[in-house]
Amino acid sequence: MVEAVVFDFGNVVARFEPRRIVENLVPHSTLPAKELAVALLANSDLGIRYETGQVTSKEFFAEASRILELSCTEEEFITAFCRIFTPIDGTHALIRRLHGRVRLGLLSNTSEWHFLHGIRESAVFQLFDAVTLSYEVGAMKPDPAIFKDMLAKLDLPAEACAYTDDIPEFVEAARALGFQAVQFTAPEALERELMGMGILLYRLGRWEAGTLGGSPYPTRSSGLPGNLIGDCPYLFK
Repeated sequence: MVEAVVFDFGNVVARFEPRRIVENLVPHSTLPAKELAVALLANSDLGIRYETGQVTSKEFFAEASRILELSCTEEEFITAFCRIFTPIDGTHALIRRLHGRVRLGLLSNTSEWHFLHGIRESAVFQLFDAVTLSYEVGAMKPDPAIFKDMLAKLDLPAEACAYTDDIPEFVEAARALGFQAVQFTAPEALERELMGMGILLYRLGRWEAGTLGGSPYPTRSSGLPGNLIGDCPYLFK
């Protein structure tokens, strides 16, 4: 029986648009947008070190300012770096309906500033019973350590937890540990998956005949658009 549902954040709870970082930083850099994007991708290891807690926020700002040739204050950088999230309303509605029926977890590859100025400001953040963040754990998905941190906080075995993420590799990592893991494609598809696990919910919208191939029972969803920046793993939450 599923006792908890654990959500990824980026592109599940909120759309995560890394290209907006470049757009937001262009006014503060001597580099044109294209060169700024190349510099950001070429130094993606800095983002990984930041999201695993190996560098502090101030150290990240100092190194990013040097690499990207920035001339902005820390406050201006935080605004540019963090104004990249857009709520996914359907997921928010689903989380609100799950609240009180099962325990809720949030598990994200993220940095301190993205947490403080993005994730924590989400309208549904307070509904989560347990939160696991890569920069606090010192490990990023698909490392088993980050999933095990969530299980410890929930005090549940993996088999009692559903997990959803938009990244197939992370879904497989959770599934290998015993989670009932499904790839996120849309809130409505996730709702069908959860109903198939025995979690009873009112449907998000009107039932449309034929949307499940004529079957009245939920079926597993499949398919996901490819990563937009596959060579820069820290840009995918």
